[in-house]
Amino acid sequence: MAGVSRLQYSSEIRLVRVMCSGRVDLGFVLRAFRNGHDGVFIGGCKLGECNYSTQGNWDALGVTLFGRRILAHLGLDPERLRIAFMSGGDGNLLAEVVDDFSAKIRELGPLGGSEGLDHEALAADLEVAESLVPYLRLVERERLRVPERTEAAYEALFAGEEFDRLFGEIFVNRLAVGRIVRLLGAGSFSTAEICERLSLGPSEVSRHLIDSSRHGLVRYDVEAKRYRLA
Repeated sequence: MAGVSRLQYSSEIRLVRVMCSGRVDLGFVLRAFRNGHDGVFIGGCKLGECNYSTQGNWDALGVTLFGRRILAHLGLDPERLRIAFMSGGDGNLLAEVVDDFSAKIRELGPLGGSEGLDHEALAADLEVAESLVPYLRLVERERLRVPERTEAAYEALFAGEEFDRLFGEIFVNRLAVGRIVRLLGAGSFSTAEICERLSLGPSEVSRHLIDSSRHGLVRYDVEAKRYRLA
């Protein structure tokens, strides 16, 4: 309707059409950020009014809430990812929401810039995060079940203690291992040096190094007293 009605909205946004918002995978979102896009907006049908029996817009809501949590952990402003629900006749609403989102992204500036993040390190973190998506998707299906399909229930789930615990287990720990492996790819380091470089606690680094050694990812050089890739 926005196009048919000749409504004007920000030209800074690039539209990617999918058959259903539920088709928007978390990996797509992270890849967009990894490729340098400053924000991602997902538009879906009104909740409860999906054209498909799968009600994919609820999945899109879950992807958004999960993605915003990942962005926050990486040091990015979660406002860079937004979702809105509207009908095909809501052309005026689409133009309004898109303009508002574009203004917010302009305010935030280039990805990682206002957050003070190193571009290469951020890109590497996003690459690791993207590689974890298949596992995250599996865990989400098996262990993150929403008791009822309401926005309040989704918000409560992704803001609750159980999700905090699972997020630490399935994402934070694996991201830390990915960062350690990436660092060791540049050379050998002692535990103290890894802690300093990655701003991680000694006990946390030691735990990840032990686990990584068991999985054959890293090894300890006894003579040099440093860790290196296996």
